[in-house]
Amino acid sequence: MSDGGWLVVGLGNPGPEYEGTRHNVGFLVVDELARRGNERFRSHKRARALVAETRIAGQRAVLVKPRTYMNESGHAVAPIRDFYRLDAARTLVAHDELDLPFGSLRLKLGGGDNGHNGLRSLRQSLGTGDYYRARFGIGRPPGRMDPSVYVLRGWSKAEREDLDGHVDRTADAIEALVAEGLERAQSAFND
Repeated sequence: MSDGGWLVVGLGNPGPEYEGTRHNVGFLVVDELARRGNERFRSHKRARALVAETRIAGQRAVLVKPRTYMNESGHAVAPIRDFYRLDAARTLVAHDELDLPFGSLRLKLGGGDNGHNGLRSLRQSLGTGDYYRARFGIGRPPGRMDPSVYVLRGWSKAEREDLDGHVDRTADAIEALVAEGLERAQSAFND
């Protein structure tokens, strides 16, 4: 896929105990993109990751769900990037964001890790933080709850009621970014 395809990574933790947690919202987003392309994830032979090859806005895309824990995400993503000969200029990462209210969305290019272990691991393994990001707001933990505990908790009842709509909107935003570029997608979707 050296024709300039896209690498779209959803961050999360593997295993059933993490499926319904806030930290796994990136997986939900790439699952939706795979569903839209009528594709299924399969194990990759050279990386600890699940991949699905699809098209987004008419362009080739490799969707990735690392099968490593969040803090080792880069170890799963770098081999996929190398296998498909993709680069950071066409890499997009969907991830949870504590500093945005639940359901808010921000598309951006580059930036710091802001304490997110998955982003830190990607920066180390990919050698850059200059990739696109779809930041899905999960809100701050209540009271004095440790953020590391909060991100591994399940969604509240009220959040679960709206979650599918927010995941759909994030997938729409990724499609718009691929089709029309960052600036137009930001204008349409950043809130």
